[in-house]
Amino acid sequence: MDSEQGGNVAREGKADKVGLARLCRPTGIFGGLSGKLLILTVVFMSLAEVLIFVPSVANMRLRWLEDRLSTAAAAAIAIDGLQTAELPRALQKETLMATGTRAIVLRKDGTSRLLATAEMPASVDDMYDLSDVSQLTAIKDALHTLIFGGNRIIRVFGPVGGDAGTGIEVVLKDTRLRNAMLAYSRSVFLVSILISLFTATLIFFAINRIMIRPIRRLTDSMQAYSDDPEDPGRILVPDRGRDELAVAGRHLAAMQTQLQKTLKQQKNLAALGLAVSKINHDMRNILSAAQLMSDRLVDVDDPMVKRFAPKLLRTIDRAVGYTTEVLSYGQTSESAPRRRKLHLVELIAEVRDILAIDPESGVEFLEQLNSDLEVDADSEQLFRVIHNLCRNAHQALIAFSDAEAGSVKRITVSAHRIGSVVSITVDDTGPGMPQKARENLFTAFRGSARSGGTGLGLAIARELVLAHGGTIALVEKPVAGTQFRIEIPDRPVSLDDYRSKSLQEN
Repeated sequence: MDSEQGGNVAREGKADKVGLARLCRPTGIFGGLSGKLLILTVVFMSLAEVLIFVPSVANMRLRWLEDRLSTAAAAAIAIDGLQTAELPRALQKETLMATGTRAIVLRKDGTSRLLATAEMPASVDDMYDLSDVSQLTAIKDALHTLIFGGNRIIRVFGPVGGDAGTGIEVVLKDTRLRNAMLAYSRSVFLVSILISLFTATLIFFAINRIMIRPIRRLTDSMQAYSDDPEDPGRILVPDRGRDELAVAGRHLAAMQTQLQKTLKQQKNLAALGLAVSKINHDMRNILSAAQLMSDRLVDVDDPMVKRFAPKLLRTIDRAVGYTTEVLSYGQTSESAPRRRKLHLVELIAEVRDILAIDPESGVEFLEQLNSDLEVDADSEQLFRVIHNLCRNAHQALIAFSDAEAGSVKRITVSAHRIGSVVSITVDDTGPGMPQKARENLFTAFRGSARSGGTGLGLAIARELVLAHGGTIALVEKPVAGTQFRIEIPDRPVSLDDYRSKSLQEN
């Protein structure tokens, strides 16, 4: 059954990876960023060409009409030079066919002269004055001709050359004008499409080379790294550029490197936890046997034994208690503090006795607190915190030479109460914490201030203080040395407890 479940889990994991790979796989050229970029470029270029196309068609229409007026004006000047009352019908027809009009009128010196005419229409659909045409009016007239033109009679007039007193007027059907505009529109449309495709292709290849390929490289690196984060070869090799994508690549590589280190530390921690769990069972048995033998020391009639036997028993009891909670940090959970009011001076004296500082080492242990100062805390957990800080200070002072110290080596533990908060300070005159330890303070396996240390002590101390609702911090000193400040607040008293206590006192 276990093997079947394992096989199912493996298959599910494989299916999840396959599904993730399908989600991460590009969906063709038009499904990716490059394809979308190509389509958007073509669309935007076409819109730009439309904005250019409309004024261009309007100008083409005006030029076409101006050409007709110029041709009619040339014929009109020639006819006007003949000084005849009326041209022969055949000559009028040829003139009208040459100009593509139905009637030509010459305006000169305030008079109008009909030079040539065919069948005059009963009415004219539109009139256009080319002497003064705005761009907006030209666009409106051009769109009107394209949409509604083709079989309308229009009247067009304008000046001849630069002479404001001489003008020419023609009447014509706009069929040829509309056909010319449609032919011009098709040509412009085809040219616009070619320009759009050519420009879009250039933009596509340029942006694909500058942006899409680096982005695809980043995504491929993320996918490859997620498949096997422990493989150093899966870490991205970033580019050396200065643009945003190069900076993002360097940050991604740094993040992958840091994550790989973290995964390695977690793996080592898991292996360490497994090893400690195996050792823990045997260690508890050994300590239990030592505890039984130490109990018999109480009956020994020796003043020295009677003096140290209780301390030895308390030390072994603590060791037994530590073995039951040795994996609590690896499980990210500490037992809830069993808080009570306790005299802080007794706890600090016990810390001093456990440290057993050798007088010949030159290290002094100084206590600065009132004997009646009480703190609301778990005695065992607070002992671990203060003992850990004092032990670190003692080890730093032992490694600190007398020549470097320049003065007496001293560990000072002071405490005082401010309202409902007890502030405890552990100060030493040692060399101080190095910069690397400061940067990784309270971080397991990285915050050690000495060679060979794990940094677990400060991490556990912080966790225990936080469980009490307090704070622990490194205090900056103007002189050499290290100072930690612990602040433990009293538990809030509920209203029911306060009333019951008041009734008991009364």
